[in-house]
Amino acid sequence: MKLPAYFKRDLYIARIRPFIGTQIIKVIVGQRRVGKSYLLYQLMDEILSTSPDADILYINKELFEFDDIKNYTDLILYVRQKRKSEQEKCYLFIDEIQDIASFEKALRTFFAEGDFDIYCTGSNADLLSGELATYLSGRYIEFKVYGLSYKEFLQFHKLENNGETFDKFYRFGGLPYLIYLPFEERLIAEYLKGIYSTIVLKDIVDRHNIRRIRNLEDLILYLADTIGALFSANRISDYLKSQRIDMQPKNILQYLTFLSDAFLVHRIRPADIRGKKMFRTGEKYYFEDLGIRHAIRPFRPNDIGQVLENIVCQHLLTNGYTVSIGQYGDKEIDFVAEKAGERIYIQVATTLLEEQTRKREFGNLLQIDDNYPKMVVTLDSIEGISFQGIRQIPIQKFLLETD
Repeated sequence: MKLPAYFKRDLYIARIRPFIGTQIIKVIVGQRRVGKSYLLYQLMDEILSTSPDADILYINKELFEFDDIKNYTDLILYVRQKRKSEQEKCYLFIDEIQDIASFEKALRTFFAEGDFDIYCTGSNADLLSGELATYLSGRYIEFKVYGLSYKEFLQFHKLENNGETFDKFYRFGGLPYLIYLPFEERLIAEYLKGIYSTIVLKDIVDRHNIRRIRNLEDLILYLADTIGALFSANRISDYLKSQRIDMQPKNILQYLTFLSDAFLVHRIRPADIRGKKMFRTGEKYYFEDLGIRHAIRPFRPNDIGQVLENIVCQHLLTNGYTVSIGQYGDKEIDFVAEKAGERIYIQVATTLLEEQTRKREFGNLLQIDDNYPKMVVTLDSIEGISFQGIRQIPIQKFLLETD
């Protein structure tokens, strides 16, 4: 097959490359339109670069030509008809596999036959992890894909790193298709509203048979207004009732799970820094794509603090960190990021020009008595001098240096 042109995303290929050619199933998950299909194309090219005659079979459930593949039986029959030979390895790529009923039964069959190298993508974490864990426990590995990082955004759009570019990044988000649109707020908002509607209707409403769609949308708007705020289902239920919206706390929690599983938002839980205990209440929510957030809740200048927090959280997740909200006695640290046995403590502030803000942000970090790096990320364009080992770093520098 002739592959379309694509932007190389080496961050993800580097993670997947060691598993190419192995029998373990590679599952690539992420929100719709973050570039999962094009990542499959890049993987195909990786295979063809070393095995030009490789038997590659590609199925994309979003294309009409594959509409007849409705369940696992259809999938098995299609693959057996289309593969070149049963005597050689078949590299099988299935895009949006959750649209095939009982797909896990087909994957189990292909895995048992032993001559398939399988890659699949999906837009619902619950469906993929749940079904695969039941039928293929220990025989698959999951890779999460996110929208463009700031570094990718610069490369993808061929832009210089400056204030105007950063403004575009946080206003319009990191969905790759934006390269085909002019940076005009109205046009981009219409495109992003369409993506938002697809996620809500196809990945949440249809999948979970939700009838009170308005309630779900009201909750999403609430999250858009309260990015980075500590979350309480009871408090939100009371607030919505004051707005004449009847939602019980258990329904709110259920909807939040659906939103997280569809990758529309990320749930970040609090953890005790000293004891590493994870708390079950008081989590925060951040959007996968700020462009979608701004399409449904237009950006206002006083949103900038929330937006900066969202950008930092998303950047850490993209780069493979496990992220939590730090609790240290009565002090809160915006983000505790851990990877490969290392840890970073991060506070986020719009500016440190005010003495009260400096005392709060640096003071919280100074309470922590270990030697892991500590920093305050700000919108200030000039990097500040370290204060007792705590670094103040401009947001754009943070996004280009931290990996």
